[in-house]
Amino acid sequence: MHSSSPPFPNSTPLSSHLPRKSKYTWKNLSTLSAYSPQSPLRVIAHIDLDAFYAQCETVRLGLDPAKPLAVQQWQGLIAINYPARAYGLSRHVTITEAKEKCPELVCQHVATWKEGDTQWSYSDDAYKEMATRKVSLDPYRTQSRRILAVIKETLPKDLQRVEKASVDEVFLDLSAHVHHRLLEQYPELQGPPPYDDPSEPLPRPPTTALDWSADALVDLPESESEEDDPDWDDIALLTASQIVRDVRQQIYDQLHFTCSAGLARNKMLSKLGSAYKKPANQTVIRNRAIPHFLSTFKFTKIRNLGGKLGDEIVSRFQTEQISDLLPHSLETLKKHLGDDTGSWLYATLRGDDSSEVNPRTQIKSMLSAKSFRPSINDATTATKWLRIFISDIFSRLVEEGVLENKRRPKTMNLHHRCGQATRSKSTPIPLGRKITEDGLLELAKGLLAQVVVDGRAWPCANLSLSVGGFEEGVSGNKGIGGFLVHGEEARALRESDDGRRGDSAVGDEMRSNKRRKVGGSDAVGGGIARFFGAPQPPSRQESKDSEGEASAGEEDAEDERDEVKKMHDREDAIEDLYGGPLHSKDLHENHALSPNEEPPDPAILERSSPIDKIYSSPSKTASQETGASREDKIKAQIYASHQQEDYAKPHATSAGTANPWSTYPTEEDLPPPALSPKQTEVNPHEQQQCPRCHLPLPSSPSSKTEHEDFHYAQDLQSQLRSPPPPPHQGASRKREEERAAQTRGGVGRGRGKRGRGRGSGGGGGGGSGERGQKRLAFG
Repeated sequence: MHSSSPPFPNSTPLSSHLPRKSKYTWKNLSTLSAYSPQSPLRVIAHIDLDAFYAQCETVRLGLDPAKPLAVQQWQGLIAINYPARAYGLSRHVTITEAKEKCPELVCQHVATWKEGDTQWSYSDDAYKEMATRKVSLDPYRTQSRRILAVIKETLPKDLQRVEKASVDEVFLDLSAHVHHRLLEQYPELQGPPPYDDPSEPLPRPPTTALDWSADALVDLPESESEEDDPDWDDIALLTASQIVRDVRQQIYDQLHFTCSAGLARNKMLSKLGSAYKKPANQTVIRNRAIPHFLSTFKFTKIRNLGGKLGDEIVSRFQTEQISDLLPHSLETLKKHLGDDTGSWLYATLRGDDSSEVNPRTQIKSMLSAKSFRPSINDATTATKWLRIFISDIFSRLVEEGVLENKRRPKTMNLHHRCGQATRSKSTPIPLGRKITEDGLLELAKGLLAQVVVDGRAWPCANLSLSVGGFEEGVSGNKGIGGFLVHGEEARALRESDDGRRGDSAVGDEMRSNKRRKVGGSDAVGGGIARFFGAPQPPSRQESKDSEGEASAGEEDAEDERDEVKKMHDREDAIEDLYGGPLHSKDLHENHALSPNEEPPDPAILERSSPIDKIYSSPSKTASQETGASREDKIKAQIYASHQQEDYAKPHATSAGTANPWSTYPTEEDLPPPALSPKQTEVNPHEQQQCPRCHLPLPSSPSSKTEHEDFHYAQDLQSQLRSPPPPPHQGASRKREEERAAQTRGGVGRGRGKRGRGRGSGGGGGGGSGERGQKRLAFG
């Protein structure tokens, strides 16, 4: 029997009443709290005061808000309240025409400055004194600051971002504030996203109808219906509308000013919305209603499209309506307007704007200007107006806190117009001085003088003065007395300082136990400078020997000596003479001074050569010479006999001072040596004489070798102190033969130039008359 699986039951059809997912994600929600311009849930509000100048005068005069009122400036109107607009009045009509249309109209002239005034004032006859008065808008700036303060006080301090756009309008970025309220009202948004994936959609908001009755809600397009369920962008806008409504109410309750507001996802749309249902209303532009909302506007009403750019677009496309430009593609707009402008216009026409709300509420510059009718023709009149400008600007600086050093400007600018020519001069405001009215006036006079010197300064049709570059002042400065302490505080500081000194003394004592090495133990003589020593004048015998050596080297005199080879020769000479490297420590410790002698100058001792340091030191006492070798005394006597004649009188050192060690001890000055039991007297008759110094030579082979090494070191030192003169052509061969004969004699080994090392036999090894390493005998 064949069996078959039962058929699957049919699935339940999807119900239209099941909750749908939101089109916004958890990432969109998180970017909302960060004020991100790319967040689709972003909420921006624009608050605009209704007929601000007229309201200021209505509030100041205590009039009924329903009373028609216009603000007058000379013979024109600059502001008209909404009750007066109901009579068909506008700012383009004259005062006479306005009175005819609305007999109940109150015309209030703006405040003015007059020469000699220290404060602006209101005058009923100000329009008659146009030539001597200047308009002041300070009363309106003062009210603007008060309104801004109320706004900032109403919003949470850590959740507000406020930008002052002008004297009567403000932008608010409510994104972070709305995010905070959404988490409070909807707990389901507080948890982490499903699977910790921020791209997951948010849960669907409640389907209850939203109450928009308190707002002017922009209608949806025909494709949308109010019956559709709201999404989180609608919830965010509704929450923001409640916040703005509270702000507007606080402004009216505290200052009696009415204002309108617009709410949307960016600054451009919110500004259009605030003017949509004036006065005293707020308009909400939902994301679904943006296309329908923009289709009713002229693009010249959009920010940055009302000037030259707007005129250019109108001339190219022959229309002002947004709806007429929407069909044009992006490529078409780029072709006519350029890539950047075309791309920006394409996005703007569709309601896209990524500009941020800049949290700037402080002013950046102050301007005081006057147009002259008729023009002024001399510097005296211009200076009077500069004084009025300075009084105007300084009073505003005082309100900004310049006297308390809260803020201060850095530059001053003067603008001057003569006919069609406009010139500007600027100067920095000294930072080291306190800003005063007289100081600013002197700076302004200097700028005017520059304009006059340039020529063509009169007649002047317009003159203005401004300060800018505001920066925060330095706070917390104090005089020198503020750095002084007194009483118990000073006593405590002294005690703590004494404690630190005690610790420092202990540390110094510990550090003094450490002995610092100078020059290193491996360095010959403690350094290269100490090794070479100070230059010394050669003796007569040395000069003769050097001259002979220079002549004998005629064959290879053209080859320059290598500096490295010189160094090696010196080191070998010292090592051969003293049996190893010579240290400055040994020199100082082995040559003690007698009680009646003064120590040598360290600087001179540093400049002395190793040989000078040994043989120029004072003689020792008998007790100190115990164990001294006979050879040391002989070397001292020999060296003294060679140096006594040349150093009989002081000679100048490298520093230009007399050398106190120029007089060397003679043979008579030396005390008799103390012989050890193993030492025996040498028979003078058995001793040979040195052919160079004519002194008896010891019979000991080692002592004889040391004596020869002494002459060799002496010759080497003489050569290094002064380079030999060029060889003479005459008699060079003869001197070379004499030199070779002495060398074959076995005792003149040190007079010729030799290479590194010593010949076999250790004494006066034989060799040829050739110079350099060719004379060396290895093996």
